[in-house]
Amino acid sequence: MDSQFATKVMLVDDEEEFIDLMSQRLETRGLKVVAVTCGEEAVAAVEDRNIDVAVVDLAMPGIDGIETLQRVKAKRPDIEVIMLTGHATLHSGIEAMKHGARDYLEKPVDLNVLMEAIRAAKNERMTSLEKKSAEEVKHILKSKSW
Repeated sequence: MDSQFATKVMLVDDEEEFIDLMSQRLETRGLKVVAVTCGEEAVAAVEDRNIDVAVVDLAMPGIDGIETLQRVKAKRPDIEVIMLTGHATLHSGIEAMKHGARDYLEKPVDLNVLMEAIRAAKNERMTSLEKKSAEEVKHILKSKSW
């Protein structure tokens, strides 16, 4: 896969062993991975990096997964977010979806399930960016007098 078009994934989890292992496994499958260990780092990372999909752990010290989700979406609404949790509850799942999470997966996550969720999220992001670009072009063409 051409690295220019590789899906760029940000992993956000305070468990460094999990981040290291998952980064290696995703990179082996052709993804570009940015790994951070807290919500604050995740919010900073979206400022200057082009990220397609963020995979965010729900339970982290400092700002938790829901707040990380909210702050990432506030800065970059186009980034798709997949929440991961070791302690899934109906309430936390609903809360994550209300704040714009695209998916909600339980740990330990099956790598094939995660890859499919990332692929679907990237496709959704590309479709919405293409639609937005088409609307901007249409707007520009309407505003010109030619």
